Amino acid sequence: MTVYGIKNCNTVKTALDWLKKNKIEFEFHDYKAKGITYPKLKEWCKQVGWEKLVNKKGTTWRQLEEDVKESITTEKAAIALMKEKTSVIKRPLIEQDGKVLALGFDEAEYKKLK
Repeated sequence: MTVYGIKNCNTVKTALDWLKKNKIEFEFHDYKAKGITYPKLKEWCKQVGWEKLVNKKGTTWRQLEEDVKESITTEKAAIALMKEKTSVIKRPLIEQDGKVLALGFDEAEYKKLK
């Protein structure tokens, strides 16, 4: 199981703490340190939709120029933005064997991971 996110994000910290407390093994992939590939973003979009992957409630999104926000109307545009500004990807994202298991932190969803 791989948890994708940014280590200084509070939601990611909460999720990692929950996984550790519940003795669920995982690897952590930090977007800031390791980046993210186009094929990986494309695959996630196919599974959950680009609209769910782009975190429009976060600081990174809010700091974008209005014309940039308005230009994110397709998967292609969303992936380009997520590649450029990994902080705009909703997090954490948990994946296992190429399948997205969870997006964000929801304890009820995480209990299903056991």
